Amino acid sequence: MQKKVEFVAKTQEEAMDIAVEKLHISADKIFINVLGELPEGLNCEALVDVNLTLEGKKYLEDILKTMNIGYQIEARSINNEEQIHYLVDTYENSLLIGVKGKTLDALQTLVRNLISSYTKEKVVTTLDIGGYKSNRAHQLEILATKTAKEVAKTKVEVKLQPMSAYERRVIHEKLSDWRDVYTESEGEGEDRAIIIKPRLKEENN
Repeated sequence: MQKKVEFVAKTQEEAMDIAVEKLHISADKIFINVLGELPEGLNCEALVDVNLTLEGKKYLEDILKTMNIGYQIEARSINNEEQIHYLVDTYENSLLIGVKGKTLDALQTLVRNLISSYTKEKVVTTLDIGGYKSNRAHQLEILATKTAKEVAKTKVEVKLQPMSAYERRVIHEKLSDWRDVYTESEGEGEDRAIIIKPRLKEENN
């Protein structure tokens, strides 16, 4: 559900001014619905009136245009915009991805913040550039499988290198159904890492 507020205003012009102040977005993205008249003025409902998927796409386009980077953007929404996925491809993918994907993560955070400013619902918003995340996820799944087999065989836990929340989630999900091992995260911030641990026999029973 996109954000909305109710209030009383003397005129529709004042209603729009109040709505902009309360919703913290521009007037062109707000719809004013007059619910009725009260002794003190108009009973108004202001609703955010945007297509979340398109807003995120326009936002990314503006960033890339400002950087003078040619681009292709694929935007896809699932389940009435419960999930929104963006795939960007440019001639400057490495620049936009950054070291260990940090620039990509920053851009994704910006898009997520934009989307959340329009709605009260939790929207899963992801951004991938040049297939970096999908390729990285595949590499992590291979690493997880190989390491899990080693841990299951030797019964010795293995701590992986620190990873981002997204990368850790890939590992957790890949090994979630394994009977011989389980995963835990430890550490804080950029030092947070996954440990793959062997399950004891009694834990398997």
